[in-house]
Amino acid sequence: MKFSLGPILYFWPKRTVEDFYQQAMTSAADIIYLGETVCSKRRELKAKDWIALANKIKQPDQQVVLSTMALLESAAELMTMRQLIKQGQILIEANDLAAVQLAQDMKVKFVIGPAINCYNIATLKVLLKQGMTRWVMPVELSGDWLKILLREAEIAGIRDQFEVEVFSYGQIPLAYSARCFTARAENRPKDDCRYCCINYANGMKMNSREGQQVFILNGVQTMSGYCYNLINEVQELADAGVDIMRISPESIESLSVVEQFKNQLDAPRRYPLDSSQECNGYWHKIAGMAIA
Repeated sequence: MKFSLGPILYFWPKRTVEDFYQQAMTSAADIIYLGETVCSKRRELKAKDWIALANKIKQPDQQVVLSTMALLESAAELMTMRQLIKQGQILIEANDLAAVQLAQDMKVKFVIGPAINCYNIATLKVLLKQGMTRWVMPVELSGDWLKILLREAEIAGIRDQFEVEVFSYGQIPLAYSARCFTARAENRPKDDCRYCCINYANGMKMNSREGQQVFILNGVQTMSGYCYNLINEVQELADAGVDIMRISPESIESLSVVEQFKNQLDAPRRYPLDSSQECNGYWHKIAGMAIA
Protein backbone atom coordinates (compact mmCIF):
# COMPACT_ATOMS: atom_id res chain seq x y z
CA MET A 1 0.00 0.00 0.00
CA LYS A 2 1.24 3.47 -0.97
CA PHE A 3 0.00 6.91 0.09
CA SER A 4 -0.27 9.96 -2.13
CA LEU A 5 -0.73 13.69 -1.78
CA GLY A 6 -3.38 14.81 -4.24
CA PRO A 7 -3.14 18.13 -6.13
CA ILE A 8 -3.92 21.26 -4.11
CA LEU A 9 -7.54 22.05 -4.95
CA TYR A 10 -7.55 25.55 -3.46
CA PHE A 11 -6.00 28.77 -4.77
CA TRP A 12 -2.91 29.35 -2.64
CA PRO A 13 -0.22 32.01 -3.23
CA LYS A 14 2.80 30.84 -5.21
CA ARG A 15 5.12 31.03 -2.20
CA THR A 16 2.75 28.92 -0.10
CA VAL A 17 2.53 26.29 -2.85
CA GLU A 18 6.31 26.14 -3.25
CA ASP A 19 6.85 25.89 0.52
CA PHE A 20 4.25 23.10 0.74
CA TYR A 21 5.92 20.99 -1.92
CA GLN A 22 9.38 21.65 -0.51
CA GLN A 23 8.20 20.10 2.74
CA ALA A 24 6.29 17.37 0.89
CA MET A 25 9.63 16.10 -0.41
CA THR A 26 10.55 14.96 3.11
CA SER A 27 7.06 13.73 4.03
CA ALA A 28 5.82 10.14 4.18
CA ALA A 29 4.07 10.53 0.80
CA ASP A 30 5.05 7.97 -1.83
CA ILE A 31 3.40 9.93 -4.65
CA ILE A 32 2.96 13.69 -5.06
CA TYR A 33 0.42 15.20 -7.45
CA LEU A 34 0.65 18.85 -8.42
CA GLY A 35 -0.96 21.19 -10.90
CA GLU A 36 -4.08 23.33 -11.30
CA THR A 37 -7.21 21.19 -11.66
CA VAL A 38 -9.99 23.68 -10.87
CA CYS A 39 -9.71 27.06 -12.64
CA SER A 40 -7.38 28.34 -15.36
CA LYS A 41 -7.62 31.89 -14.01
CA ARG A 42 -5.53 30.82 -11.04
CA ARG A 43 -2.24 31.92 -12.56
CA GLU A 44 0.06 32.21 -9.57
CA LEU A 45 1.81 29.27 -11.24
CA LYS A 46 1.58 28.78 -14.99
CA ALA A 47 2.09 25.50 -16.86
CA LYS A 48 5.84 26.05 -17.19
CA ASP A 49 6.05 26.75 -13.45
CA TRP A 50 4.24 23.52 -12.58
CA ILE A 51 6.54 21.56 -14.88
CA ALA A 52 9.62 23.21 -13.37
CA LEU A 53 8.35 22.56 -9.83
CA ALA A 54 7.62 18.91 -10.67
CA ASN A 55 11.14 18.45 -11.99
CA LYS A 56 12.58 20.22 -8.97
CA ILE A 57 10.90 18.07 -6.34
CA LYS A 58 11.08 14.67 -8.05
CA GLN A 59 13.39 12.18 -6.38
CA PRO A 60 14.04 8.44 -6.63
CA ASP A 61 11.85 7.39 -3.69
CA GLN A 62 8.82 9.55 -4.63
CA GLN A 63 6.79 9.65 -7.81
CA VAL A 64 5.64 13.04 -9.09
CA VAL A 65 2.48 13.39 -11.22
CA LEU A 66 1.19 16.48 -13.07
CA SER A 67 -2.60 16.87 -12.82
CA THR A 68 -4.69 18.48 -15.55
CA MET A 69 -7.86 20.56 -15.43
CA ALA A 70 -11.21 18.90 -14.78
CA LEU A 71 -13.36 21.35 -16.76
CA LEU A 72 -12.20 22.90 -20.03
CA GLU A 73 -13.89 26.04 -21.36
CA SER A 74 -11.51 27.55 -23.91
CA ALA A 75 -8.90 26.83 -26.57
CA ALA A 76 -6.28 28.43 -24.30
CA GLU A 77 -7.00 25.85 -21.60
CA LEU A 78 -6.61 23.09 -24.16
CA MET A 79 -3.22 24.53 -25.19
CA THR A 80 -2.09 24.56 -21.55
CA MET A 81 -3.17 20.93 -21.17
CA ARG A 82 -1.26 20.03 -24.34
CA GLN A 83 1.85 21.73 -22.89
CA LEU A 84 1.62 19.68 -19.69
CA ILE A 85 1.25 16.40 -21.55
CA LYS A 86 3.84 17.18 -24.23
CA GLN A 87 6.67 17.63 -21.69
CA GLY A 88 6.91 13.84 -21.63
CA GLN A 89 9.03 13.45 -18.49
CA ILE A 90 6.43 13.54 -15.71
CA LEU A 91 3.43 11.18 -15.52
CA ILE A 92 0.08 12.90 -16.19
CA GLU A 93 -3.20 12.66 -14.28
CA ALA A 94 -6.05 13.16 -16.77
CA ASN A 95 -9.14 14.75 -15.23
CA ASP A 96 -10.92 15.28 -18.55
CA LEU A 97 -11.33 13.02 -21.58
CA ALA A 98 -9.61 15.65 -23.72
CA ALA A 99 -6.45 14.91 -21.74
CA VAL A 100 -6.94 11.19 -22.36
CA GLN A 101 -7.22 11.81 -26.11
CA LEU A 102 -4.13 14.06 -26.18
CA ALA A 103 -2.12 11.57 -24.15
CA GLN A 104 -3.15 8.74 -26.46
CA ASP A 105 -2.23 10.80 -29.54
CA MET A 106 1.21 11.51 -28.03
CA LYS A 107 1.59 7.90 -26.83
CA VAL A 108 1.92 9.09 -23.23
CA LYS A 109 0.84 6.91 -20.28
CA PHE A 110 -1.54 8.52 -17.80
CA VAL A 111 -3.47 8.28 -14.54
CA ILE A 112 -7.27 8.54 -14.70
CA GLY A 113 -8.26 11.13 -12.08
CA PRO A 114 -11.39 11.08 -9.88
CA ALA A 115 -13.14 13.70 -12.03
CA ILE A 116 -13.58 11.19 -14.89
CA ASN A 117 -16.69 9.04 -14.56
CA CYS A 118 -15.28 5.53 -14.81
CA TYR A 119 -17.71 3.15 -13.11
CA ASN A 120 -17.43 -0.25 -14.82
CA ILE A 121 -15.18 -2.87 -16.35
CA ALA A 122 -16.05 -1.90 -19.93
CA THR A 123 -14.80 1.66 -19.38
CA LEU A 124 -11.64 0.41 -17.67
CA LYS A 125 -10.86 -1.78 -20.69
CA VAL A 126 -11.24 1.17 -23.07
CA LEU A 127 -9.00 3.39 -20.93
CA LEU A 128 -6.36 0.66 -20.64
CA LYS A 129 -6.15 0.47 -24.43
CA GLN A 130 -5.70 4.25 -24.52
CA GLY A 131 -2.75 4.19 -22.09
CA MET A 132 -4.11 4.23 -18.52
CA THR A 133 -1.74 2.88 -15.87
CA ARG A 134 -3.66 3.94 -12.74
CA TRP A 135 -7.33 4.52 -11.96
CA VAL A 136 -8.47 6.87 -9.20
CA MET A 137 -11.96 5.75 -8.19
CA PRO A 138 -14.71 8.43 -8.45
CA VAL A 139 -15.28 9.82 -4.97
CA GLU A 140 -18.95 8.85 -4.71
CA LEU A 141 -18.45 5.10 -5.21
CA SER A 142 -18.59 2.68 -2.28
CA GLY A 143 -16.21 0.04 -1.03
CA ASP A 144 -18.64 -2.68 -2.08
CA TRP A 145 -18.78 -1.27 -5.62
CA LEU A 146 -14.98 -1.22 -5.79
CA LYS A 147 -14.62 -4.80 -4.55
CA ILE A 148 -17.08 -6.09 -7.15
CA LEU A 149 -15.36 -4.13 -9.91
CA LEU A 150 -11.93 -5.43 -8.95
CA ARG A 151 -13.23 -9.00 -8.90
CA GLU A 152 -14.56 -8.44 -12.42
CA ALA A 153 -11.14 -7.09 -13.43
CA GLU A 154 -9.52 -10.27 -12.07
CA ILE A 155 -11.93 -12.46 -14.04
CA ALA A 156 -11.28 -10.39 -17.18
CA GLY A 157 -7.52 -10.84 -16.68
CA ILE A 158 -6.75 -7.11 -16.56
CA ARG A 159 -6.34 -6.42 -12.83
CA ASP A 160 -2.54 -6.53 -13.01
CA GLN A 161 -2.48 -3.91 -15.77
CA PHE A 162 -3.38 -0.90 -13.61
CA GLU A 163 -3.09 0.49 -10.08
CA VAL A 164 -6.12 1.50 -8.02
CA GLU A 165 -6.14 4.71 -5.99
CA VAL A 166 -8.88 5.89 -3.61
CA PHE A 167 -9.56 9.45 -2.43
CA SER A 168 -9.28 8.88 1.33
CA TYR A 169 -8.95 12.21 3.13
CA GLY A 170 -10.01 15.82 2.54
CA GLN A 171 -12.97 17.89 1.39
CA ILE A 172 -14.54 15.89 -1.42
CA PRO A 173 -14.70 17.53 -4.87
CA LEU A 174 -18.36 16.97 -5.74
CA ALA A 175 -19.11 19.03 -8.84
CA TYR A 176 -17.78 21.57 -11.35
CA SER A 177 -19.62 24.41 -13.06
CA ALA A 178 -18.97 27.09 -15.67
CA ARG A 179 -20.14 29.56 -13.01
CA CYS A 180 -17.73 30.75 -10.30
CA PHE A 181 -19.58 30.46 -7.02
CA THR A 182 -16.94 32.32 -5.02
CA ALA A 183 -17.14 35.34 -7.33
CA ARG A 184 -20.93 35.19 -7.21
CA ALA A 185 -20.85 35.17 -3.39
CA GLU A 186 -18.87 38.43 -3.56
CA ASN A 187 -21.26 39.88 -6.15
CA ARG A 188 -18.59 39.83 -8.85
CA PRO A 189 -18.98 38.65 -12.44
CA LYS A 190 -16.77 35.69 -13.31
CA ASP A 191 -14.86 37.73 -15.91
CA ASP A 192 -13.96 40.26 -13.22
CA CYS A 193 -13.52 37.91 -10.26
CA ARG A 194 -10.25 39.59 -9.21
CA TYR A 195 -9.07 36.13 -8.20
CA CYS A 196 -11.05 36.47 -4.97
CA CYS A 197 -10.83 32.74 -4.16
CA ILE A 198 -7.19 33.31 -3.13
CA ASN A 199 -8.69 34.96 -0.03
CA TYR A 200 -10.19 31.63 1.05
CA ALA A 201 -7.35 29.21 1.73
CA ASN A 202 -9.83 26.39 2.39
CA GLY A 203 -12.74 27.60 0.30
CA MET A 204 -15.88 29.43 1.37
CA LYS A 205 -18.12 27.60 3.84
CA MET A 206 -21.80 27.37 2.99
CA ASN A 207 -24.28 26.41 5.69
CA SER A 208 -27.84 25.20 5.45
CA ARG A 209 -30.65 27.22 7.05
CA GLU A 210 -30.27 24.96 10.07
CA GLY A 211 -26.62 25.98 10.37
CA GLN A 212 -25.15 22.72 9.10
CA GLN A 213 -22.00 23.11 6.97
CA VAL A 214 -23.15 21.25 3.86
CA PHE A 215 -20.80 22.54 1.16
CA ILE A 216 -17.60 24.46 0.54
CA LEU A 217 -17.45 26.78 -2.46
CA ASN A 218 -14.08 26.72 -4.21
CA GLY A 219 -14.37 28.83 -7.34
CA VAL A 220 -16.15 26.73 -9.98
CA GLN A 221 -15.88 23.68 -7.75
CA THR A 222 -18.38 22.58 -5.11
CA MET A 223 -16.86 20.50 -2.29
CA SER A 224 -18.23 18.61 0.67
CA GLY A 225 -18.70 20.60 3.85
CA TYR A 226 -17.30 17.74 5.90
CA CYS A 227 -13.82 16.25 5.62
CA TYR A 228 -13.84 12.73 4.17
CA ASN A 229 -11.71 10.48 6.36
CA LEU A 230 -11.00 6.79 5.77
CA ILE A 231 -8.19 6.48 8.33
CA ASN A 232 -10.07 3.70 10.13
CA GLU A 233 -10.52 1.79 6.87
CA VAL A 234 -6.84 1.58 5.83
CA GLN A 235 -6.58 -2.16 6.39
CA GLU A 236 -9.92 -2.78 4.68
CA LEU A 237 -8.74 -0.92 1.59
CA ALA A 238 -5.46 -2.84 1.61
CA ASP A 239 -7.35 -6.15 1.86
CA ALA A 240 -9.62 -5.09 -0.99
CA GLY A 241 -6.59 -4.69 -3.26
CA VAL A 242 -6.31 -0.90 -3.26
CA ASP A 243 -2.77 0.15 -4.18
CA ILE A 244 -2.81 3.82 -3.14
CA MET A 245 -4.75 5.99 -0.68
CA ARG A 246 -4.96 9.70 -1.54
CA ILE A 247 -4.76 12.51 1.01
CA SER A 248 -6.02 15.80 -0.43
CA PRO A 249 -4.04 18.79 0.91
CA GLU A 250 -6.01 21.06 3.21
CA SER A 251 -3.00 22.78 4.80
CA ILE A 252 0.60 22.05 5.73
CA GLU A 253 -0.79 19.77 8.46
CA SER A 254 -1.93 17.39 5.72
CA LEU A 255 1.66 16.17 5.50
CA SER A 256 1.35 14.70 8.99
CA VAL A 257 -1.98 13.11 8.00
CA VAL A 258 -0.09 11.05 5.40
CA GLU A 259 2.12 9.69 8.17
CA GLN A 260 -0.91 8.88 10.35
CA PHE A 261 -2.46 6.89 7.51
CA LYS A 262 0.79 5.08 6.82
CA ASN A 263 1.17 4.13 10.50
CA GLN A 264 -2.17 2.33 10.32
CA LEU A 265 -0.50 -0.49 8.40
CA ASP A 266 2.02 -1.33 11.15
CA ALA A 267 0.30 -0.08 14.30
CA PRO A 268 -3.44 0.24 13.63
CA ARG A 269 -5.61 2.17 16.04
CA ARG A 270 -9.19 3.40 16.04
CA TYR A 271 -9.52 7.14 15.57
CA PRO A 272 -12.71 8.82 16.86
CA LEU A 273 -14.29 10.84 14.04
CA ASP A 274 -16.09 14.13 14.68
CA SER A 275 -19.59 13.88 13.19
CA SER A 276 -19.83 17.68 12.98
CA GLN A 277 -16.75 17.95 10.76
CA GLU A 278 -15.89 14.53 9.29
CA CYS A 279 -17.58 11.81 7.26
CA ASN A 280 -16.97 8.47 5.56
CA GLY A 281 -20.44 7.68 4.26
CA TYR A 282 -19.69 7.15 0.58
CA TRP A 283 -17.28 4.27 1.25
CA HIS A 284 -19.88 2.53 3.42
CA LYS A 285 -22.75 3.05 0.94
CA ILE A 286 -24.71 5.38 3.21
CA ALA A 287 -25.39 9.11 3.14
CA GLY A 288 -22.17 10.88 2.19
CA MET A 289 -22.22 13.17 5.23
CA ALA A 290 -22.64 10.28 7.67
CA ILE A 291 -20.11 8.30 9.71
CA ALA A 292 -20.33 4.50 9.75
